[in-house]
Amino acid sequence: MYLVSIGLEVHVQLRTRSKMFCACAVEYGAEPNTRTCPVCLGLPGALPVMNGEAIKLTLLTGLMLGCRLASFSKFDRKNYFYPDMPKNYQISQYDLPFCSGGAVELYDLAYPKDAQKRIAQPGKSIRLTRIHLEEDVAKSTHFETGSGIDFNRAGTPLMEIVSEPDIASPEEAFAYLTSLKQTLLYGGVSDADMEKGQLRCDCNVSVRPAGQEQLGTKIEIKNMNTISGVRRALAYEIERQIEEVSAGRTLQQETRGWDDAAGATYVMRVKESAHDYRYFPDPDLPPVDTTALRAAAEALLPELPGAKRRRYEESLGLSTYDATTLASDLSLSRYFEGALAAGQAKPKALANWVLNDLNAALAAAEQPLTECRVQPAALAGLLAILESGQINGKQAKEVFAEMFASGREAAAIVQERGLEQVSDTGALEQLCAEVVAANPKVVADFRGGNAAALNFLKGQVMKLSKGKANPAIAGEILARQLAAGA
Repeated sequence: MYLVSIGLEVHVQLRTRSKMFCACAVEYGAEPNTRTCPVCLGLPGALPVMNGEAIKLTLLTGLMLGCRLASFSKFDRKNYFYPDMPKNYQISQYDLPFCSGGAVELYDLAYPKDAQKRIAQPGKSIRLTRIHLEEDVAKSTHFETGSGIDFNRAGTPLMEIVSEPDIASPEEAFAYLTSLKQTLLYGGVSDADMEKGQLRCDCNVSVRPAGQEQLGTKIEIKNMNTISGVRRALAYEIERQIEEVSAGRTLQQETRGWDDAAGATYVMRVKESAHDYRYFPDPDLPPVDTTALRAAAEALLPELPGAKRRRYEESLGLSTYDATTLASDLSLSRYFEGALAAGQAKPKALANWVLNDLNAALAAAEQPLTECRVQPAALAGLLAILESGQINGKQAKEVFAEMFASGREAAAIVQERGLEQVSDTGALEQLCAEVVAANPKVVADFRGGNAAALNFLKGQVMKLSKGKANPAIAGEILARQLAAGA
């Protein structure tokens, strides 16, 4: 039996308008090499100036993850020669990062769906080593006969979140990234769109025989850009390492890439050590006193997913599953709370509509919530009509389908289709009396102890009213009339 130790280095592009050390715009998809200046191109004589917003967002991330924030920090030069780094060094942080310690909590629904019923350690937290801030590198694109480099990305504020090797399986790595991404979105520190390269991951993984305290040889899988890909790459690499060690071969510390099409990792290079980068303090940037920026970050602290889940359970009476599902999706929880604030809908009923009907309609239409025609207040309006008894549950679903397709209000659809239920007790008294008079045998069966006969009579009232009678009120009137005539 072998034990697995995984540590992740997550690179997060911060949501700022300008780059880390210059005023160039951060803009995904712009024409290549059009968002550059002498600073981010590393031209001689150009001097960097720190982006205070990026530092504030890094401190906010540390606060959300329970880190210790440094009151004093600095930037360092990480020296290496590679085509994507125009200065031949990267401005990063070495021994005095902005944040240290902290943890990421793994909640059950963050795991892959096929693993949620076999979680090894429910409620596990993954410790963090540090969070530091640096500048991103340029983007290289490789063609058949050459390569192209786009320096638009060079200099973008990049936060690196480094975990301890506490992750014990590919499924835990999946849950870690899912939970971490959720926190980043809640704080508004990044859009964390992996397809746009805004969140990338390097995986450090080792195996060792059970009972051995010392970690095995660390091997890094570089530049992963999907959470599911991380899971697949780790599963392959763990199996490969176990086979190598079991066969008596020695693993060497190296960096590997992941070929998703082949489903295998491959050797890129023998891993460098920290001393290979020759770190030293950046002489062009002054040390940072974080006092004022920390106060600004504290003012931005949001209600975090765990706190929101507990509030939904304790204050709104939602089930753990519904509360966790809503809290795990920031846009969905905002929709839910918007609908709750817009009307008097019962929280449980509203949660059911959001998680079931709304989500199902969005999935069927392959449509994001941001493009949904049914606004939160409109859904609250539909539930108000339903709870008032004007329409029944089946009719409400028909009205919702029309709302989703057209964006029209529920009241207008109900009126246009003539769906209002008859709830006037006087009119229903008359209908019920007619049904009782027309069905003496069924009435006798009910009075003889056949309680199911009442459902037949109620159905006759619905038929006589052409489906417009309020079934609940009709049932009450029928029961009263039958009891009175017994």
